[in-house]
Amino acid sequence: MGGVSDPASSLHRRPIRFNAFDMNCVAHQSPGLWRHPDDRSWDYTTLDYWVDLAILLESGGFDGLFIADVLGTYDVYGGTDEAAIRQGAQIPVNDPLLLVSAMAYATEHLGFGITTGTGFEHPYPFARRLSTLDHLTRGRLGWNVVTGYLPSAARNMGAADQLEHDSRYDHADEYLTVLYKLWEGSWESGAVRRDRAAGVFADPDRVHHIGHRGEHFTVPGIHLSEPSPQRSPVIYQAGASVRGRRFAAANAEAIFVAAPTKKILREVVSKIREELVAAGRDPYDARIYTLLTIITDSTTEAAREKAAEYRRYASDEGSLVFMSGWMGLDLSSYDLDEPIGNVHSNAIQSAVAAFAQADESGHEWAVRDIAAWGGIGGMGPVLIGSGDDIAEALQGWVDDTDVDGFNVAYAVTPGSFADIVAHVIPALERRGVYRRQYTPGTLRHKLFGRGDLLPDNHRGASFRVGGANSTIDDSVRAAARGPVPTR
Repeated sequence: MGGVSDPASSLHRRPIRFNAFDMNCVAHQSPGLWRHPDDRSWDYTTLDYWVDLAILLESGGFDGLFIADVLGTYDVYGGTDEAAIRQGAQIPVNDPLLLVSAMAYATEHLGFGITTGTGFEHPYPFARRLSTLDHLTRGRLGWNVVTGYLPSAARNMGAADQLEHDSRYDHADEYLTVLYKLWEGSWESGAVRRDRAAGVFADPDRVHHIGHRGEHFTVPGIHLSEPSPQRSPVIYQAGASVRGRRFAAANAEAIFVAAPTKKILREVVSKIREELVAAGRDPYDARIYTLLTIITDSTTEAAREKAAEYRRYASDEGSLVFMSGWMGLDLSSYDLDEPIGNVHSNAIQSAVAAFAQADESGHEWAVRDIAAWGGIGGMGPVLIGSGDDIAEALQGWVDDTDVDGFNVAYAVTPGSFADIVAHVIPALERRGVYRRQYTPGTLRHKLFGRGDLLPDNHRGASFRVGGANSTIDDSVRAAARGPVPTR
């Protein structure tokens, strides 16, 4: 506490961590690769695909499977969603939460990071859904908090557009407040007695109405679920803005970032560590994972040949659909050979300036280069090489940036993940920087080794009964329950 320490002397011994990055759709981060004969992403509508993937990832000791989601279509490119539909660019897309039970039943240790937005579902029923999954997974659930970024999602939910950027986080702050009150403060430990002799399943004096009245939500009652193994699921977050980092520092236990170079990633990680300290937490109270894609094989040359083959299937149009949506700029209005200097957008200028740092040739980027960059792996870098090549590169990223691990996108699935398990993980194990053996217990305990529940210095812990932000008292309880009936 009190400052960001320099862990350089221990970085080589700190285990490298992996999350697998997927989505309940076809073209997640690598548009066009669904056409490759080895790709099974088109099988996303079956439980077999997801269960097989979960078993594979657990065999490799992955921390978890992180499943992204959107509630709208990418319709910035060309002003319509036609290109997104044609390319299968995250459309069609199915619900991520419904996948978890089957995967959890087939595995023992793998964690599940599920993405849902705070903008379009009331926190009261949502709290029960996540508690249910935390019970069914025996405490292996994580929730990726997103505030939303696609205007099409807002329109289909009856709004003209998304809330303004910082207002979305203000709304999310209250959303989390309601959830913490329900998960942490409504049911005391020991409230569930299961006392057969006395005929008491739960002690009503230890179950509290939360009495929440805020700007966006009014939730007077109790949480519908008894406390799950973690109470609050592990909180994941990926906000990159100043406001997003502040939100993550107050709430997140796993933070996802994307940076094309070590220099940029080092700056991002440093700012996050500093924000954690400013929020009253330890700088390492959150695991930070950076996005990348790995293409590997038994030899360096075989990996390069595989990468070249994959690139032949990548879709420029699909890539520009994603990039247009992420940057808020319609790239279809520019010729593929248009120099980036002629593309007038602060957002794209800053993003491409960052990407160009990863290009050693120094040539001026054109729109075509943006398409090529995003063709495999989206906004993250692509590492290509043998298992030993990749292991050395990953160690370099950790040593140079202080990142904890990697959110691994795929080129083809499950092949990209199977290649990592076969080639990269053994190389990391030989170097003593990867632990395939899991720590017993919940996802939170696996990540931090200090128990199942939120630590006392986390914002959510303050909403427990007797905590600094607890609103539970006898008057609230009495008012919520109403008058005592007379005989």
